[in-house]
Amino acid sequence: MSEASRWHIRRALPHEAAQLSKLAMRSKAHWGYPDQFMHACRDELTLDKPYIENNPVYVAEHAGRVIGFYALEHVSASEAELGYLFVEPGFIGNGCGRRLIDHAKQQARKCEYTKIIIQGDPNAEQFYRAAGGILVGRRESASIPGRKLPLFQIGLDPSMACNKA
Repeated sequence: MSEASRWHIRRALPHEAAQLSKLAMRSKAHWGYPDQFMHACRDELTLDKPYIENNPVYVAEHAGRVIGFYALEHVSASEAELGYLFVEPGFIGNGCGRRLIDHAKQQARKCEYTKIIIQGDPNAEQFYRAAGGILVGRRESASIPGRKLPLFQIGLDPSMACNKA
C-alpha cells in the first residue's frame, strides 16, 4: 500500500482550530521566513471555531494524524476563494497538497462554483500552476504592507463534478 493511499480527507472539527493554526505556522515557516515575518503573519494564519463552523474546512489525515488542511470561502455565486491550504513540512512534496487541492476543486464544483481564486505564497507558485492555476494578478498581503502576492484562478468545468466526498 502506498503512502498516499493511507491518507484520507474529512471535514475539520471546530475544536481543531488551534491545531490547524499551528500547522499553518509550521508550514509557512518551512520556507525559511524570519521570525519577525512569521510573527506578522500569525493573525492571518489563525483559524477559530466560528471560521470552521461557517466555512468548508477539510483536513488530510495519515495514520490518525492531521497532515494538511484547506478551506474554501464563498466569494459569489460563481466564485470561491481558497482561504487556506497548508501541509505539514514533512509531507510537502509527497502529494498531500495535490490531493487537497483536487479535493477543494471537487467540493467547489459540488457547490456549483465555476472558479476558485487563490492568493498564493510566492513559494507555492509552481504548485498552483501545476494544479491548473493561471496567474491573474497580484494582491497586497494582509500581513506585510507593500508585499504583493500572486493571485491565481482555477476554472472549474462543471461537467467534471463528482459526487464522492
